Amino acid sequence: MDFALRRIAQACLLAISVSLTPAMGSTTDISLPDIGPNARTPDEERRLGEAFMRIVRQEVAVINDPELSEYIWNLGYKLVANSDFRGTNFSFFMVQDNSINAFAGPGGYIGVHSGLILTAENEGELAAVLAHEIAHVTQHHLDRAMEAEGKMDLPLAAAIAAAIILGSQNSNIAEAAIVTGIAANVQSRLNFSRSHEREADQIGMRILVQSSYDPQSMPAFFERMQQGESLSDSAPEFLRTHPVTINRIAESKNRANQYQIKTDNDSQMFHLMRAKLQVMASQNLPQLIRAYEQELKAGTFRNEIAHRYGYAQALLANNDFDRAREQASLLIKKDGEKITYDILFAQIELASGRVAQGLRKLDDALVLSPSNPVLAQLYATALLRNEQPHKAKQILLTVPPERRTANFLKLHAQAERDSGFPGRSHQLLAEYYYQMGYTRTAIDQLNLALREKDIETAEAGTIRARIDELKDLVRQERQQANQ
Repeated sequence: MDFALRRIAQACLLAISVSLTPAMGSTTDISLPDIGPNARTPDEERRLGEAFMRIVRQEVAVINDPELSEYIWNLGYKLVANSDFRGTNFSFFMVQDNSINAFAGPGGYIGVHSGLILTAENEGELAAVLAHEIAHVTQHHLDRAMEAEGKMDLPLAAAIAAAIILGSQNSNIAEAAIVTGIAANVQSRLNFSRSHEREADQIGMRILVQSSYDPQSMPAFFERMQQGESLSDSAPEFLRTHPVTINRIAESKNRANQYQIKTDNDSQMFHLMRAKLQVMASQNLPQLIRAYEQELKAGTFRNEIAHRYGYAQALLANNDFDRAREQASLLIKKDGEKITYDILFAQIELASGRVAQGLRKLDDALVLSPSNPVLAQLYATALLRNEQPHKAKQILLTVPPERRTANFLKLHAQAERDSGFPGRSHQLLAEYYYQMGYTRTAIDQLNLALREKDIETAEAGTIRARIDELKDLVRQERQQANQ
């Protein structure tokens, strides 16, 4: 069992050890240490979310594709902007997993499985799930699920949050719970209560409507999940972590019927990104390409633009650059000049070795959409391959700080190194490894940074302070693992 799983297992053990004190004659009531909404400052909540996310990155396959990340981020914040809550910074991400599920963690971290997006029929259904998860965060449902007597240190709180949220989704984490011998006892705490689910439905519906999506999207998705369960031997993961009953579907329909509004429930971008995910999930690209070709020939597609886009992505992934270029040209002709197609065209040119043409396409696109995180990362990657690190660094610095992901940090580190700033490169790599959950490696990178000549005295003091902070975290993790 690796270190992250041991942390989760130890967290579960400690949670049980502090909660088995008999109450009212019962020895089976499980209560967990408090990290409730009134117990943490905004900074503590942020750090708890980051610690939780470090465990997530080690235990599930987070999708790092900049375009997919940008799509889910934009959709998520469209919904957040129409909620009544302003106290939390949210982070939305996708997980490469064919199961149909989504989850909300501490600090506003919300993950969506690729299988859920592939199952959703339109953006309204995906938005309904995200709105539901946003409501779990704004109502502090995770905090309430962990309420008890006392406060925990950061690594322990993050590990318990991971056990609660990921334990029913990840077989490795479930195994960690089994190893501790308490899986059966904590099963009732792994999922939100029915009252929490009902509250998330109600508030999520309001967010959905205020964001101009069809309120019927929520009951429609729930109903389809339940129908899918009746046709299958096993329930979708979404039903295990968000139990849907006939009464709950009826309540959702009644609630939706109260809104007499007409909305546009879809977007072309949803179908484009869904097609891209389908290609990423494919285990047999030649077979998928043949299916695209047959459906295009027969005209049996539901959305020609998304179908051609998926076809082009499959051809690109299969290194069939000429035909991929043909499809990209058709997309531009049929659907106009869009950044999404510029990105596709540039990726084809770069992958086929036509670097100059790819860079020109990205340069033109950045004029239309400056500071676009997707364009910036793709352009910087191409510039680094073309030995233009200084320009790559300038492009990367246009990306807003809140959009600088772990992979962005790694790319920026390469640009700094190739520009002749090894100390700064080690600093950025340290933060990359920290976010990925490798604290000791992060400390090693910071120590390497201190040896480089480009680090000035004032900056060295900041680096030493960061080393002390990470060493303290390592001590906490070691103490927890040894308990």
